[in-house]
This record gives sequence, C-alpha cells and structure tokens, in this order.
Amino acid sequence: MMAKIDFKKKLKPLYSPPAGEFVPVEVPLMQFAKVDGEGDPNTAPAYRSAVEWLYGVSYAMKFAAKAALGKDYVVPPLEGLWWADDPASFVTREKNQWRWTMMIMAPEFVARDAFENAAAKTGRKLGRPPKSLRLEPYGEGLSLQTLHVGSYDGEGPVLARLHGEVMPSKGVTFNGPHHEIYLSDPRKTEAARLRTILRQPVKALP
Repeated sequence: MMAKIDFKKKLKPLYSPPAGEFVPVEVPLMQFAKVDGEGDPNTAPAYRSAVEWLYGVSYAMKFAAKAALGKDYVVPPLEGLWWADDPASFVTREKNQWRWTMMIMAPEFVARDAFENAAAKTGRKLGRPPKSLRLEPYGEGLSLQTLHVGSYDGEGPVLARLHGEVMPSKGVTFNGPHHEIYLSDPRKTEAARLRTILRQPVKALP
C-alpha cells in the first residue's frame, strides 16, 4: 500500500493552534495554486468559480502525482488571503470591501508542468480558467495564529482583540494579508462548529 501524506500532520505546527489564544508560528515558503478576486464571498460568482477551479486542479495534481511519481497525499485544506483598504472592514464584516486570494497548497514534488496539465484537464469540465489561476511560492515568516470555532461572522471580535490588544502588547504590526485556513466543510458542518485557523503575518514595530 502506498503511504498517503497528510500535510496537516506532517506540518502540525501550521495546522494545530489552540483555540482562544494567539500563538507565534514560523511559516515557511510553500507553493500554492491560487486564484484572486474581490467582493462578498457569499454572493460573488467569482468566489465560487475560484473554489471550484482550485479543488479541480488540486485533485488532478494529486492523481497525477500518484500515477507518475508513486506519491499520494491528502489534498490540503482551502485557504484564503484577505485584505482591504481599511482592515477594520474585517471586524465590521463589510464584505463588499474585501479582496481575496483563495489557494490550496501543492506539495513541492508537484512540478509546474503537472499544474499546467491539471489546469487543462479541469478546463475540459469547467471551461475557461480564471485569468489569475497560477502556481507560485508563498511564505509568511513570523505569524500569530489561533483556532476559531464558530461562524465566519463570529470572527469579528477575535480579530478586534488581535488588532487592538494582542499585536500592540507584543510590539508587532501587520506584515501581510489576513490569512484563514478552513478545516471544516461549511456545506456539511453547522456554523457553530466550523473550525477555522486565523493567521496574521507580523513584524516588529519600527
């Protein structure tokens, strides 16, 4: 039997922060399939398209790696980078102001030609790909993260505490977009039990 790699276990510090407490983590450079967009993720058609494409490409890469390289893995969870002109819009949940990059990590042994073949295969089902669909490295370095259990809209007070209390107390400021990692499937999990990692890259105040 071929061993299946589970990156949530292999990279446990990145995927297992405590609930209710922001802890530091050093996030290494990794590669991701990505799609950009903007607007309310609940209503923007581009958001649904981005997620469909990312899962389609990610599973095509997984099966290709298994067939060609003899390496099998669990497709990592969906992640999102979120930003806005006013960071307070994440606390107030003004979603129409949000811009985002949705992404799924791809193992380092998945090469660019495998990504391009996976995109072509997915396109035979979904049509023309989003213009921003790409495979690229992304690293955050020092970050603060916590596990949020509850609805997405319940993140507001948690982020308010991060921005207004935790970061100032540690003498750090923003060093990249707000980052979320979705450990639960919202189609199958009630809102009160959703598990989401909230991560913020930081740097020392000047």
